Amino acid sequence: MTVQWSWERAWECLPVLLDGFKITLLATVLGFCIAAVLGLVIAIVRRSAPRIISYPVRGIAEFIRLTPLVVQLLFAYFLLPQFSALQIGIVVLGIHYSTYMAEVYRAGIGAVPKGQWEAAHALSLPGARTWRAVVLPQAIRATVPALGNYAISMFKDTPFLFVITVVEMVTAAQQFGARTFQYLEPITLAGVIFLLASYPTSILVRKLEKSLAY
Repeated sequence: MTVQWSWERAWECLPVLLDGFKITLLATVLGFCIAAVLGLVIAIVRRSAPRIISYPVRGIAEFIRLTPLVVQLLFAYFLLPQFSALQIGIVVLGIHYSTYMAEVYRAGIGAVPKGQWEAAHALSLPGARTWRAVVLPQAIRATVPALGNYAISMFKDTPFLFVITVVEMVTAAQQFGARTFQYLEPITLAGVIFLLASYPTSILVRKLEKSLAY
């Protein structure tokens, strides 16, 4: 069977893909916000909290980081039927990626010179102010490239949301193909849209990295 590209079908499926892209973008942005904040909390707890708290947090984070995202999505979907599939998908994406970002933050915090900690202690700065004014500005500056890469990775992982019935862009492309028995145009355009959205983000991350450089 010969498969030929049709611009008419491409234009026909484009609005469907753009509707799915809105869901993809929403899940990525909100999921990244959750991951960035929660990851920072995890990193700080592991660094400064007593062992009775930091050890369980570390164990839970490792468990989440080392188990498949798809399994976590399905588990949460069947465990929490009172929430919508999109809500579950966003939260699970955020929690899953927070464990990776926590490692990035932890590396950034570890890279802060010991003298900075000692100077803050010598000035009798409160712990909260030490973190806010001394440690975190330097740590986050060093983590921007890795956090940007994880944002792009999360964007590309949103198609996994199809397992809990979320109609994001790739699922929309598959559904269009199933209705028309033509998959070439929708799948190709979905890939192009992913590329067009990811590439500017990678450029923005590089520019942000340069602007934050010492």
